[in-house]
Amino acid sequence: MAGAEDSFSVTRSRIVLSGALSLLFVLLASAVFAACPGEERIGAIVRAWQKAEPIRGLPADLAMADAVCIRDGVVERLQPGLGRIVGYKAGLTNKAIQQRFGVSSPVRGVLLEKMLLPDGAEVPAQFGARPVFEADLLVEVKDAGIHEAKTHLEVLRSLSRVMPFIELPDLVLAEGEKVTAPLIVLTNVGARFGVVGKGIPVEATEKFAASLAAMRVVVTDQDGMEIAKGTGAAILGHPLNAVLWLVEDLRKSGVRVKAGDVLSLGSFTPLLTPSAGMRIKVRYFGLPGDPEVSMRFK
Repeated sequence: MAGAEDSFSVTRSRIVLSGALSLLFVLLASAVFAACPGEERIGAIVRAWQKAEPIRGLPADLAMADAVCIRDGVVERLQPGLGRIVGYKAGLTNKAIQQRFGVSSPVRGVLLEKMLLPDGAEVPAQFGARPVFEADLLVEVKDAGIHEAKTHLEVLRSLSRVMPFIELPDLVLAEGEKVTAPLIVLTNVGARFGVVGKGIPVEATEKFAASLAAMRVVVTDQDGMEIAKGTGAAILGHPLNAVLWLVEDLRKSGVRVKAGDVLSLGSFTPLLTPSAGMRIKVRYFGLPGDPEVSMRFK
């Protein structure tokens, strides 16, 4: 009889504990939901993005969880016009750019289908509220095994192509606004457009990995004048470190990449200001074939 009472006591305790945990889960979920800004703020940001107008008045002390919630809402609202999610971008992977914005770690944004433009594209110089351009790099995912990658070679085995990429970010926040990491995330890390060059096949070798870190990235204008340069190591010491960071950051959010997704790794150069009539070419010396990508601002 005592054994039966003990068994009943244990069962009752488990029921009470289960109920308490369920209640805690509901309360936590409610708190997160309550903290997520409403449609009004998300709608205002989307309208500003669509009109290429600077955004003002966002709280500089915004929590990162709220910023992620807003970003996801903004991306969802932009998809009807810009298409499906085709990849993700790592921002603030260059130490100089981190220092410019006073942050110490990368941030993540989302790439939509119509944001990616073909090699040779012509784009208005005033393509955004505060337009800039930079030499970037895209990699194409071959398989979901990349989520298990821990080393550069393991990353390369799950990539199919490396593609030259001129990213055309929009700083979005109005001049004079305080810039924080959450506000950068909230604006989807400035994702607006980017011009994609012809890709080269990935080789899962130590030599190919070394070439990514050692490559020289050179930006020239319509007169062939060099206007910016950098090396592969400018991105977190090695471009593949940005891949590892992105994949881990996505895992924390319960997101898994799939074959065909692209990852933007960040800037090899300082942010540059476009002007009408500029023709830009970026070359990646040291990668097989010295690939390049070009575009024109009109």
